[in-house]
Amino acid sequence: MNRTLKAVLIKHFQENSSIYLFTTVLFLIGVIFGAIIVNSLSYSQKEDLYYYLSRFFGQVSNGEFASASLMFKQSFVHYAKYVGLMWILGLSIIGLPIILILLFLKGIVVGFTVGFLVNQMGWYGFLLSFVSVLPQNLLLVPAFIFIGTAAISFSIRMIRKQFVRRVNEPIFPYFVRYSFVMAGMLIIISIASSFEAYISPVLMKNVIEMIYN
Repeated sequence: MNRTLKAVLIKHFQENSSIYLFTTVLFLIGVIFGAIIVNSLSYSQKEDLYYYLSRFFGQVSNGEFASASLMFKQSFVHYAKYVGLMWILGLSIIGLPIILILLFLKGIVVGFTVGFLVNQMGWYGFLLSFVSVLPQNLLLVPAFIFIGTAAISFSIRMIRKQFVRRVNEPIFPYFVRYSFVMAGMLIIISIASSFEAYISPVLMKNVIEMIYN
């Protein structure tokens, strides 16, 4: 079974290598764009954002944040909706450009978050990004790129099936594999959400106490 799974994954990466390259570059462009947006903000906008961020840091330092179970539930539902939307868009012909937009927006969010923290807090901002943004995104970003690529690939197959008449390959086996990919992504999302809910707040609290003490 492991050999079969390995063979399927190798075949998948070989068939979709160009799509993986495109989606990865698109995400990285989003990260760069998000960092550029930080530099384009006015001084007053940065001050307002940093004010709310400081209030949040104060709450974290005092232990005034939601329970870990509630944070896990909120985080998992949020990411599951995001991945589920891409999965649904992959089932439609018109969903292809929206999938690309979602990947680009995810890159912007990551780039803006890290860029703003570093811009306002320097080394400490980088350290906060390292404990609050990086860990879960080490799982989430590859998961988003993987499901995005799978959705784009399936959408392209749907387009070929619809408009290229000489293509007679059955679509159902690909749909089954596509659905298994979605199930696998939910497992990865649950792990990332667990880290975000149970570990990141503790690490953030330690870093914030180090900054303000």
